[in-house]
Amino acid sequence: MDITKTAGSEASADVPHRSRQGFGRTVRAYVALMKPRVLELLLVTTVPVMILAQGGFPTLWLVLATVIGGTASAGSAAAFNMYLDRDIDAHMQRTVNRPLVTGEVSPRGALVFAWTLAVFSTVWLWLTTNWLAATLSASAIFFYVVIYTMILKRRTEQNIVWGGIAGCFPVLIGWTAVTGSLAWPPVILFVLVFLWTPPHYWPLSMKYKEQYEEVHVPMLGATRNGSQVGLQVILYAWATVACSLLLVPVAGMGAVYTVSALVFGGWFIYESHVLYTRAVRGTEPRPMRVFHASITYLTLLFVAIAIDPLLPF
Repeated sequence: MDITKTAGSEASADVPHRSRQGFGRTVRAYVALMKPRVLELLLVTTVPVMILAQGGFPTLWLVLATVIGGTASAGSAAAFNMYLDRDIDAHMQRTVNRPLVTGEVSPRGALVFAWTLAVFSTVWLWLTTNWLAATLSASAIFFYVVIYTMILKRRTEQNIVWGGIAGCFPVLIGWTAVTGSLAWPPVILFVLVFLWTPPHYWPLSMKYKEQYEEVHVPMLGATRNGSQVGLQVILYAWATVACSLLLVPVAGMGAVYTVSALVFGGWFIYESHVLYTRAVRGTEPRPMRVFHASITYLTLLFVAIAIDPLLPF
């Protein structure tokens, strides 16, 4: 069965009672297009970098302006992604409740919403921060929509490696919103998020291996066996932690960040090794443990980035 044709027509079909759904439900559907869980990671990485760039707390207005612009930018990329992937989303259990699949939002409505957020975020950041932050924001949308969703996702098992670059832009946007320029600390954090993305997402693709196989999306977790994926997760986890430690000499980080990078990084690496060991032994690898550990690791690391500049040691 050609899911591209059949699911596309299903997703674009009108739902009989759509016109009767309440205003609140419609608002929730459009918010869902922005992938709120992803937006949480945006806040986790953006605000701490702004504190690091400032060496203290930036003005509340600048933080709000950057967060608003960044949220609209990430929401735009997510909405474009759901519009383009509505055919495969209709055939995956974990995505069948997305608003374009259920019919709560029409494809045309989603596309207009995505473009509106893209234009708004770019103009907003240009007016409230600076041209460099706005340009980086627009670049992030382009990378996620065109490079990842349209070109890489359905063609290569390395899709999330290079496509994940889009998720690295918030650290650059946060830094440039404060300073108006780039420097080595945000570049290191950009690389850190780049290296973190595969060991974060590949365990998820292991969990939903059959669903990715069904829609012919070559996520590494669906194309390789557990031990091969586990080994890749270990290598990227080690590289992520090593990169995090580069921030200590480059940005002059203190004891709070250094200890946090070592402790939380060690835990992330440990969970990665457990995944690999269980896969090699033929037992259930429990990939979601690494998935959730990766989120907790990144969150705690960036909390340390926010706290460290505020302390005298």
